[in-house]
Amino acid sequence: MSANSYVLALDQGTTSSRAIIFDRDSVPVRGSTTQLEHSQIFPHPGWVEHDPLEIWRNVRSAMTEALMRSDLTPSEISAIGITNQRETTVVWDRATGEPVYNAIVWQDVRTGEICDRLAETISGGEDRVREITGLPISTYFSGPKVRWILDNVPGARERAEAGELAFGTIDSWLVFRLTSTSSRSGGPAGSGDPDHICDVTNASRTMLMDLETLEWSEEMCSALGIPSSMLPRIVPSSGELATVAPGRIFAGTPVCGILGDQQAAMFGQTCFDAGEAKNTYGTGNFLLLSTGTERQRSSHGLITTVAYQRDGEDPRYALEGSIAVTGSLVQWLRDNLGIISTSAEVEKLAESVEDNGDCYLVPAFSGLLAPRWRPDARGALVGLTRFNSAGHIARAALEATAYQTREVVEAMVADAGHAATEMRVDGGMVFNELLMQFQADICDLEVVRPQITETTALGAAYAAGLAAGVWNSTDELRGLWREDKRWAPQMDDENRTRLWDRWNKAVERTFDWA
Repeated sequence: MSANSYVLALDQGTTSSRAIIFDRDSVPVRGSTTQLEHSQIFPHPGWVEHDPLEIWRNVRSAMTEALMRSDLTPSEISAIGITNQRETTVVWDRATGEPVYNAIVWQDVRTGEICDRLAETISGGEDRVREITGLPISTYFSGPKVRWILDNVPGARERAEAGELAFGTIDSWLVFRLTSTSSRSGGPAGSGDPDHICDVTNASRTMLMDLETLEWSEEMCSALGIPSSMLPRIVPSSGELATVAPGRIFAGTPVCGILGDQQAAMFGQTCFDAGEAKNTYGTGNFLLLSTGTERQRSSHGLITTVAYQRDGEDPRYALEGSIAVTGSLVQWLRDNLGIISTSAEVEKLAESVEDNGDCYLVPAFSGLLAPRWRPDARGALVGLTRFNSAGHIARAALEATAYQTREVVEAMVADAGHAATEMRVDGGMVFNELLMQFQADICDLEVVRPQITETTALGAAYAAGLAAGVWNSTDELRGLWREDKRWAPQMDDENRTRLWDRWNKAVERTFDWA
């Protein structure tokens, strides 16, 4: 065991950046949790961007504040773990550390034409892309976003081909900054070479990595016109990966864990073995089913992805169903419609009515991801009559999250060949009791919430702490997991079937719009 029993987790998400310090019992150190939101930039319909420099400033501030609140010293932190929004794409100048364009977020759909051309030009089409990467051709992933930047930012392609530009998902961007010598602006000061790395879970979301070799695919890079010199070095999820540069508040502290946010949540839920599943309720929903060391190919619209890899060990894989809009739908009710003042109010408003009033809200704002993969779909609110109220719309919004989750559960059952008995859940929406009960009802399975629901940050801490010696084994981590609450199905089969049929009818109304 390490002499220091604290791990700092950096959780860089779609809407905010958090820093949390965990002790050896996997409990957040009192007062250490710090969270800062960043701007959501929408230049055009379907476009979503973030300012990478704002994200870095927020991460740096959150790290500093978490340490100050904890009353610990930097020397007491054994390691840093990073977890991040996946697929979000940053391209920056290697010498200055300055981005050449805003980060293009995973939700962004501007690369539709690039994806269409790829499907037409690559030998074997989408089947070949799935064979190499485990992924469908989709605007969701990073590769087409890099291509868009190279095609649309003046001078970017020439600079990339000259070796001047670097590409990375958010984990790469943060490590580059953490390992850059500090300057007044927070960027590189011109001495030392920052680390340009990407962990295998994030690399598996780029549509550029060969899922078998865990190396960059020359075929995919060529097909998308991306110079290989831009790409980071692929590293394990848990190991001695990088070291914070001199001049930073955590100078000399090793970065020992990096996981994409959903893989981190799976790690935090201790779903290490084949057949174990978790569902995270965040900006979107992400349901992952472990397949162990087997790369199981989906025939029902799911993604084959890397779950994690410990240094010196074989990688573990998972089937994943990604849902674009769930928690962000509640934000939409708040910010765009104004029917609630805070996200927490949605449950009370939904409870003001007995049911959804035959109202269904399909949040296909940027198309539909798993298992339907319909980029042409757009959002729809159907079944409205004069009877419907704001309460019905709020309830329909919450139910939409549960319906979309059932779609993924059914696809997983079809792929895996057996039904799940329970689903471990985490994320901000799991404290919505109405939603959790409806989730259990519509899926006809038990839903289980752990005592520590910050499982994304916890997973990053676990990955780092294992490599640093804070914890000795995954079995030890299993012993730290504790159940908080369980919801059992209460809905009768007839009602469940009726609601499910109506939902599917509503979803079909969203097709062929864009």
